[in-house]
Amino acid sequence: MILLLRGEKVMLDKDLAELYEVETGALNRAVSRNIDRFPGHFMFRLSKEEVGALRCQNGILETGRGKHSKYFPQAFTEQGVAMLSSVLRSKKAIQINIKIMDAFVRLRRVLETNRALARRIDEHDRKLAQHGMAISVVVDEIKKLTSPPEKPKRKIGF
Repeated sequence: MILLLRGEKVMLDKDLAELYEVETGALNRAVSRNIDRFPGHFMFRLSKEEVGALRCQNGILETGRGKHSKYFPQAFTEQGVAMLSSVLRSKKAIQINIKIMDAFVRLRRVLETNRALARRIDEHDRKLAQHGMAISVVVDEIKKLTSPPEKPKRKIGF
């Protein structure tokens, strides 16, 4: 349920409401009553283009009468999800919030591990490329030495 939008790892209000076992409208009303706790880097509303892209990629929003919200979804960053625990005060909200924060931490670790692995692979590729050039030159010279010498072609004409 964690998506990458605008360069941020976020969760949509619909998914959070499902996890917290509340209606999406109730979650958004709680947020709007405490809007000063949610600055722009904690949450943002998706644009029409982003909603369209998500609909195509994930099928998250169905089209048709009565099958979608008249408002575009809100996306909550990791800090926004943490702030939700202070707005939604049930025990279920606290338990779910802990699990969500753990998921963000695990995701961050996996991404960092992948970045480190990608750096090591690039490093090895560069080393192999440097050695590979030298090896290919040596192999070409060995082929020249092991292949029978070509007979000189007879020139035609004067």
